[in-house]
Amino acid sequence: MNNIVILLSGRGTNMRAIVDACAAERWPARVVAVVSNRADAASGDALDYARAHGIPAVVLEHAAYASRDAYDQALMAQIDAFAPDLLVLAGFMRVLGADFVQHYAGRLLNIHPSLLPSFAGLKTHERALAAGVRLHGATVHFVTAELDCGPIVAQAAVPVRDDDDPARLAARVLHAEHLIYPRAVRWFVEGRLSIEGSRVLARLDPPESQWLFATECA
Repeated sequence: MNNIVILLSGRGTNMRAIVDACAAERWPARVVAVVSNRADAASGDALDYARAHGIPAVVLEHAAYASRDAYDQALMAQIDAFAPDLLVLAGFMRVLGADFVQHYAGRLLNIHPSLLPSFAGLKTHERALAAGVRLHGATVHFVTAELDCGPIVAQAAVPVRDDDDPARLAARVLHAEHLIYPRAVRWFVEGRLSIEGSRVLARLDPPESQWLFATECA
């Protein structure tokens, strides 16, 4: 049985998708904790959702720490108390230091709202619209010290429409995230993923796709 810890900063919609899929699909795993670096209303709703499902929910505010390293060390201690096999970033809006990333190397997943390597960093939807791309999407990847550059597990592409604004495009991408993130987490806890260099190999039987096209998530 794999222990999963989820980190978030906001509404936690990907956390909810993962918690629901874990229960519905009977993964060989359990979400043992949800940790947020913020105590605002959106994060509070997400933590209440976790508690309602019997999952310990913790707030560890970064503003209470004098430095990024001090916060990372406190966060690692909090996470390690739950003995995680997998750490999942679900809208966790902090850049994590190299020591933190190394501590969880090979068992730290993130989802990014673009088709990496395009549009790493922030404001991905605005940048995609400004660039005039016709496909946008989401990427699940292993986290490395270089921001948004880790080995890719799964991607989903959605159409960029002529009448899109950042909010409409973001909603379409978020729907895609809810499809691929639980899938990628399940593959990890089932022991189906391995990293070879910069690539993720997935042993999927019966076959499942590591990518989704627009028609599946539009």
